[in-house]
Amino acid sequence: MPIHTILFPSQSFTSILFLYIINLGAARFTQSLFLSLSLSLSLSHTHTHTMVFHVDKDGANDGNVVDYKGNPFDKSRTGGWLAAGLILGTELSERICVMGISMNLVTYLVGVLHMRASKSANVVTNFMGTLNLLAILAGFLADARLGRYLTVALSATITTVGVILLTLATTIPSMRPPPCSDAREQQCEEANGRQLAMLYAALYTIALGGGGIKSNVSGFGSDQFDPADPKEEKTMIYFFNRFYFCISCGSVFTVTVLVYIQDNVGRGWGYGISGGTMIIAVAILLCGTPLYRFRKPQGSPLTVIWRVLLLAWRKRSLPFPSHPSLLNEYHNAKVSHTQRFRCLDKAAILDEYTATDENRNNHWLVSTVTQVEEVKMVIKLLPIWSTCILFWTIYSQMTTFSIEQATFMNRHMGSFVVPSGSFSFFLFITILLVTSLNERLIVPLARILTHNMQGITSLQRIGIGLSFSIIGMAAAAIVEQQRRERAVQQNTIISAFWLVPQFFIVGAGEAFAYVGQLEFFIREAPERMKSMSTGLFLTTLSMGYFVSSLLVSLVDKVTKDSWLRSNLNEGKLENFYWMLAVLGALNFFAFLCFAMKHQYKVQKYINPNDGGVEEPKSWDDRVIEDVEKKESAEGKEGP
Repeated sequence: MPIHTILFPSQSFTSILFLYIINLGAARFTQSLFLSLSLSLSLSHTHTHTMVFHVDKDGANDGNVVDYKGNPFDKSRTGGWLAAGLILGTELSERICVMGISMNLVTYLVGVLHMRASKSANVVTNFMGTLNLLAILAGFLADARLGRYLTVALSATITTVGVILLTLATTIPSMRPPPCSDAREQQCEEANGRQLAMLYAALYTIALGGGGIKSNVSGFGSDQFDPADPKEEKTMIYFFNRFYFCISCGSVFTVTVLVYIQDNVGRGWGYGISGGTMIIAVAILLCGTPLYRFRKPQGSPLTVIWRVLLLAWRKRSLPFPSHPSLLNEYHNAKVSHTQRFRCLDKAAILDEYTATDENRNNHWLVSTVTQVEEVKMVIKLLPIWSTCILFWTIYSQMTTFSIEQATFMNRHMGSFVVPSGSFSFFLFITILLVTSLNERLIVPLARILTHNMQGITSLQRIGIGLSFSIIGMAAAAIVEQQRRERAVQQNTIISAFWLVPQFFIVGAGEAFAYVGQLEFFIREAPERMKSMSTGLFLTTLSMGYFVSSLLVSLVDKVTKDSWLRSNLNEGKLENFYWMLAVLGALNFFAFLCFAMKHQYKVQKYINPNDGGVEEPKSWDDRVIEDVEKKESAEGKEGP
């Protein structure tokens, strides 16, 4: 029996949560959190009644998606935009929290803790890199045991704790070195290890929680739409754009309101507001529990990958069978057999020992065709994955050196001085505008021209984003060269609004690249590895930030600190930007080679009214129209 029926036999689950949160205070809220976590854990042990399901090729709705009571979900009462909207609120709060830190942290590290510019940039990129790297671990835990709902709830709670620690680290006077005047600039005392310890503890606690949210919230949101239902699948196409539009709104709020509060009211107030939004987000997430569709954990995807690779190696000397149908569970495969990476097929070869009924079900002795094909699908993602990394290396400059550039420029608007971190506003407002334009104009127009359901494919989006990043670095290099020459030769400080073009161009690139990458990794990966595939996508961000740290360190060493100086007027930051532009161009050509060879995953649609006949369903608009026309001719509604 689901644990929900034991704990709450008659009362509304939502009502219970509201009573606990509003009337009984924080202690009761904590109790309700653990009750909800227990509910999520119970999903992996729930037995459901037999029903007819609409399923896609990966078995998306074959009984593994249930409601909060553990029963097969009811489309009229669960999922859809209401449930997805509540889930997006958690990501919105996480974005307010993380962006409120990363976009203005470099000014705190340089101005208050007296770090060198290159070191402070690496602190920011290492923090963001770790946050996104931990996403792969959180995705693994969600798929293997915890489920997306529980992982998101726990991660949001951890993030809240981290923000509280950061608030303390930036408000306690003993946690920062004494201030120094301009006359003593060369004698400023840098923060010591004890002062940095609490700051780092707070940052990496936030990284732990943020990684769990990032790798699961988009997958949990897309779970609220049935990919086997043509109507819901069309709706889900817009989910990824609206997902990013939503978090970009949070980013705009952060770089305007929160950054101003941090610089003019106090860091404690700024980070305290971030903590408050996370508390509200957790409450909203829990209150929406009855509305969600829950995917039960399907086992460890990393274990499946490791097992297939191990068995393929062990059986490398065995000959291939005369026909693929002789492979283990070929006829029951949820993913069609393919001829790519045939060496992995050996993991599913049946020999005299594994051919028995007892041993063929032991997956440490022989894999199934489904498991082998899932591993192949993951391997297919790696070339595109590798070429997405450098985009985020370029993007990270918008949160580090571009912010530092603004501190050496004229930031006045009349009598008002714009905070350096607030120039990121132009980055995020561009993302909002381009994302809206993309959904309202570009995609509908592209559908007409290409006869493709997506309008613009995920790989085309990524390619557009990569090209924008190259142009953005070239623009940044030109502006920095002009800024430094004016400052050094003419003793003139140019307007900081000359930074707007580089923020605009890179922001437009992110609007395409982020949505394209997120959609590509989620839709192209095996269904039961969706959280891990989201984590795989986020590792491109992680590696991008780490590559930025590596490049900064290498450039410092090779140029002997002549390019990246704390005083940008004494350095050559434009050379660093030109180097990134060249690397971006080389990376773009590599991406084109991989993208032209990539074959999109083909989904299937099962209509139970036709006796369970499978029909191919891909992003090709002709195929989808054929399915819909067939349903219309037969007088049947879509599921």
